[in-house]
Amino acid sequence: MPFRSKQTLDAWIEEFHRFGYSLAVKVIPQDGSLGRDTGLVAITMMNAQTVTYIEPDVPGGNKWRITFEPRESELLLDAGGALRLSTELAMVSALCTFLETKSNAFAGDDPAAPPGDLATV
Repeated sequence: MPFRSKQTLDAWIEEFHRFGYSLAVKVIPQDGSLGRDTGLVAITMMNAQTVTYIEPDVPGGNKWRITFEPRESELLLDAGGALRLSTELAMVSALCTFLETKSNAFAGDDPAAPPGDLATV
């Protein structure tokens, strides 16, 4: 779907940051079939040092999933480090929910959105 352009996703990420989230996020250009952007969003997790990204679960779908790639070594944290990691994980979860909500609203699948009103998306 064309709404997953880099420009649209960058705007959504900027909007997400205006809610006060300090997560390091970057939209990665990734062409799917017919040259359409697929919606790949990379996250730099400071307390896990693992490759993490969010993307739609299927091409064109509005449900998003979070992938944590395997680490080469174990992660040892004290209580404070675990708390900081849990805070980051909460932000990643919030971002995933935000992207699903924006996708659903854009596609007209959001029951809370007025019919045909895409101006606020």
